[in-house]
Amino acid sequence: MQKLVFAAVVSALAAAPAAAANRVPSVVGQYVETRTAEVFTGGCIMNSEGETGGREALMAWHIDRGSLNGVSLDGLAVVAAVTADVNLGTRELGGAAPRSIQSVLYVDSRASTAQRDALVALARSLSNGFVGNVLAVRPVPIGFQENGHTIQVNAGDASMDVMRHMVHDVSCGALQWFHPLARVSDATLGVTEKQAYTGSLLGRKWEQVDRRSAFFGTFAF
Repeated sequence: MQKLVFAAVVSALAAAPAAAANRVPSVVGQYVETRTAEVFTGGCIMNSEGETGGREALMAWHIDRGSLNGVSLDGLAVVAAVTADVNLGTRELGGAAPRSIQSVLYVDSRASTAQRDALVALARSLSNGFVGNVLAVRPVPIGFQENGHTIQVNAGDASMDVMRHMVHDVSCGALQWFHPLARVSDATLGVTEKQAYTGSLLGRKWEQVDRRSAFFGTFAF
């Protein structure tokens, strides 16, 4: 009897990865993020930014189609403005992970209460913990526009304008130092033409232009 139970457990465990791989995603969409440290740059710049830069980020998800726990999210979006006590990617540089991460979440003002809760849950699940301690959830109109050249996001106090094409010039010793904060497929490096956070809840504001500090891609959950 024990052998039969053991065999059943082993069979179930063996089947689990295959089932996950064959699972049809319930939510799919587009993702974009900007950081306050360049993700593709030379060693000199990274040395100067590794400790003092990269403590802030903007993360945005636009749902093309899908539902979460039976709640339809078609066409809605959620944006996170994030701050930390150290560079958000310091672990990739051999340092310790941030001890404190705080965020403000902006959810689509068109969303119902149930949809807002689902958008928050989605951002928490896809952010790999980088949403951290959510200080506030604010319903605002969210603009998420993309074409073959740029991705533009506007959500209350947060905005970003990302150019989809980046010159991978390695003549100055430039390297990719970081990877996306969130779970994303087909992640591609982009140029942050402009990013800004003008709110007060996070205790700091930032604005940057012309930085190789963006990622974009698609997500499935």
